[in-house]
Amino acid sequence: MIGKGKAISHTQASMAYGWNQEKDAEVVYSQNITGDTPKEVTAEFKLTQELNENCEKNTLAFVLSPTIDDGKHLEKKELSRICDQFMKQMNLKDRQAIAFIHRDKAHKHIHLYVNRIDFKGVAYNDSFIGKRSQLAAEKVAEKMQLTTVKQVQWEKQHNLSAIRSEIKRRHDLTMQQFKPRTFQDYIKGMETNGVKVIPSINKANKLQGFRFEFDNYNLKGSEVHRSMTGGYIGKSLASEKSMSSFLKENTQLKLAGKTVELSTGMAKAIAKQVIKKIISKGMDAGMGF
Repeated sequence: MIGKGKAISHTQASMAYGWNQEKDAEVVYSQNITGDTPKEVTAEFKLTQELNENCEKNTLAFVLSPTIDDGKHLEKKELSRICDQFMKQMNLKDRQAIAFIHRDKAHKHIHLYVNRIDFKGVAYNDSFIGKRSQLAAEKVAEKMQLTTVKQVQWEKQHNLSAIRSEIKRRHDLTMQQFKPRTFQDYIKGMETNGVKVIPSINKANKLQGFRFEFDNYNLKGSEVHRSMTGGYIGKSLASEKSMSSFLKENTQLKLAGKTVELSTGMAKAIAKQVIKKIISKGMDAGMGF
């Protein structure tokens, strides 16, 4: 479960969003309030907030997001308990509060609003509230045996390693199977092997690399493997031909619906590879005499 929090001043507008019926909103938690509409609850908050006229951002707004799988099994009773436990972890007991659940998306999430001003007129200390919200949500998730952020991160990292390896394997297969001569050939070959290659084009309309989309992951070439940056891929494409031949076929490229050129960095990297190949062949030929 993920927790986010901040202090706000636009209480009624934010609460109206939380109570939006188009998002299939439902009140799942309330404390020390009696109002039935955003306007009425805001008015109740305001009466207490008048005890402290120095605090401008006098409402605390939190978003608590269980994982999609956890959310599927959480009913109103459990959602209310999440709010109650979170309030205790944040030391927000004995304040006015209301929470709504949004079900308009697959990712069910809670909007919790708490009066920053208590009944004695004291403002809650909102220092590092974002980080504290994360930690409190972690503790609540652990206590209620829900999936924590750490678990999600571990699973994502574990899966990411396998995804990187699989994209690299399909890259190697594409190079061996299709022996692409141009970047367009390479992109088509990777698409045939189930990987979408997305050109990274800078503001100068020059190609500077690629991103790879596979199994709901979107990674830069350098994140997949060091040999899958734009320069390295260009080197591989140019390894079996002369530099002039390669540049003739790859200088003006039709990618992502537009004509682009190679970035200076990519062109230099590829040129170095071709020069090394020429020198190597010359040395081999010289040794043959």
